[in-house]
Amino acid sequence: MSFCDGDGPFSGVVFSIRMLECARMQEFTLHDNFDLSKARIDYQKELNPQQLEVVLNGEGAVLVLAGAGSGKTRTITYRVSYLLERGVSPDNILLLTFTNKAAKEMLSRVETLLGWYPKGLWGGTFHSIANRLLRIYAPELGYPSNFTILDQEDTKALVKVCIKLLQVDTTSRRFPSPSKVHSLISYVHNSGKSISEVIESKYPQLTELTGVIERIAQLYAQRKKEADAMDFDDLLLKLRELLSTNEGIRRRLSQQFEYVLVDEYQDTNVVQADLIRFLSSEHGNLLVVGDDAQSIYSFRAADIKNILGFPQTYPKTKTFRLTTNYRSTPEILSIANAIIAQNKNQFKKELASVQPSSDLPHLVPANNSAQEAQFISQRILVLREEGVPLKEVAVLFRAAFHSQALEFELMKRDIPYEYRGGLKFFERAHIKDVISYLRIKTNPKDEMAWMRVLGLLSGVGLATAQNIAVQMKKLNSLADLFSSPIKIPKRAQSGWNLLLKTVEDLVAGNLPSDLIRTVVAGDYRNYLEAEYPDFMDRLEDLEQFALFAQGYTSLQVFLDEISLSLDYGVLREEDGISEEEKIVLSTIHQAKGLEWTAVFVMHLIDGKFPNERALEEEGGLEEERRLFYVATTRARKQLFFTYPITSGYDTLMLSQPSIFLQELPDTLFEKILLKTAVKSFASHSSSNKQSWDDEGPTIVFDELGERVQKQIPKGMSFLRNIDEL
Repeated sequence: MSFCDGDGPFSGVVFSIRMLECARMQEFTLHDNFDLSKARIDYQKELNPQQLEVVLNGEGAVLVLAGAGSGKTRTITYRVSYLLERGVSPDNILLLTFTNKAAKEMLSRVETLLGWYPKGLWGGTFHSIANRLLRIYAPELGYPSNFTILDQEDTKALVKVCIKLLQVDTTSRRFPSPSKVHSLISYVHNSGKSISEVIESKYPQLTELTGVIERIAQLYAQRKKEADAMDFDDLLLKLRELLSTNEGIRRRLSQQFEYVLVDEYQDTNVVQADLIRFLSSEHGNLLVVGDDAQSIYSFRAADIKNILGFPQTYPKTKTFRLTTNYRSTPEILSIANAIIAQNKNQFKKELASVQPSSDLPHLVPANNSAQEAQFISQRILVLREEGVPLKEVAVLFRAAFHSQALEFELMKRDIPYEYRGGLKFFERAHIKDVISYLRIKTNPKDEMAWMRVLGLLSGVGLATAQNIAVQMKKLNSLADLFSSPIKIPKRAQSGWNLLLKTVEDLVAGNLPSDLIRTVVAGDYRNYLEAEYPDFMDRLEDLEQFALFAQGYTSLQVFLDEISLSLDYGVLREEDGISEEEKIVLSTIHQAKGLEWTAVFVMHLIDGKFPNERALEEEGGLEEERRLFYVATTRARKQLFFTYPITSGYDTLMLSQPSIFLQELPDTLFEKILLKTAVKSFASHSSSNKQSWDDEGPTIVFDELGERVQKQIPKGMSFLRNIDEL
């Protein structure tokens, strides 16, 4: 049975697409004498024409532009299998991936296809391959073969030692934490930029410390060398140094690796691109697979110029496109294609679905974040009733703090969820820090809260924090702190004075939202800035926390609800609920490569998505649009875009929908207007000159997600209070 027949692995697909591709099958020519009819694998049956063309014609420099859901892994796996069936020795093949899991999965599939394991094939991550090579050739660089690899804790500890050896004054002002300093140095190495360039573009608040950080970086490199140690970045840097300075070793390795294959090429940085070029320099058989439309990791120093400039770097490049999508419905792909079409710097391609037609994606403006969370939660329950398992539902968002209201709503409704890409909102360190400040206001004898707050102060260690916390048990109110003879070590006095100022402001305040902002406005903001590379994201978390708190007037009630919700969540975990029974909450970055039956993309408001800070960087807008594209292409059958029309509680501020939504033709989605939304979507956006909010199918749902009305009159408004829910 061939691919062009009506059965087989692609039965049930859209036949017009298939037949157009099958018409091209006769154009394929083999560049060697390998007889496909004698192969163990029936490549023509197992692959579609686009995939087959790559597998059979992958000699020389080859760029494979693999669209979302187009069978990228399948194509690479069959290409490796094809090389092995042709008689290429496994140790002449180098397969580079970004995760060990991906490499193992591909090699496992190769074993299944061939019936034997390709022992000797060089497959793994850039770092694992670099480690293997350096274990052989490190002496050429002055390192022993048994050099040590420093993990994250080791690197942080060594940077801390360097700061101390250089006698850097870290007390007169908050100095960046060792972790933050190392993150900066790491970005410098992976981006190929200087420390001053990186500080100017990513850490402008550290400009005055540029010289100090340069000295720390120099000493850090020196101490590693003296200890015969390398960190993760060094594995790539040292291998590049070896290949660029030792012509003999470069030729030896590039002659060995007759075929080099690279997965997720759009995620490579400048160092990795150099390594690929060196290792493929002799035979020139370099096949890279990637999708420029899914290049979303510039914050890790990934450089989209590597894939966009591949044909210029390798002038004889053959370019293939995989555009047949097996994941999403035609309606979802129509939106995805329309999204990415707005980008100028890209390889043009349009994904075509082989799935049957289905519902249009839905656009849902909600009154505020609370109603947005209520709608998503209710629709999840409806989906479950319709037979969609919870594990097949995902809610995606641009930044972690966007999920806060939803997490609280899910806990209230007893909907189990798994959080991908970090800790759940109320489990994050900075949220727990601020909650501890609030706890000492309601109960000044709260020893554990004091321990956490005191531990944030410069010059206060565990023992000192314990001694001070014990003294707090004498307090009857937080105001008593100012008249109590608390013994503070001299080294902690400056931090203690700053804490007293924050406590003074806490005593004067009452509303939970005001108290949260009081804590942040004190020295805690400086603490975050010094401690965390992503401190701006954490500040946004805390502002979202304050907005959420505006729904409460009693601090005690606010803290009680958080504690009870957290305790209930722990109990649910202890009940042994498996991942099979949980929905997924995830940042879009963490969702790349995954798929679900139903996907909600939430909090799509201007200024949040696209992220304002990302827009300040070169190419930032287009990368944000690619991120939106990635989110859209995670959905198989159902897709919902949601956003709150307003923010705040006592003071309402209107929010504009994301510019990415405004760019889309309104005929590509169906609008859902909730009866409790403030005004109508059309009325709210009437000042815009976009036509997308006036045309197209629109339905009205009540607060429980039940359909009420299929088409609404243009400009109809719904003005109800969220309390009516």
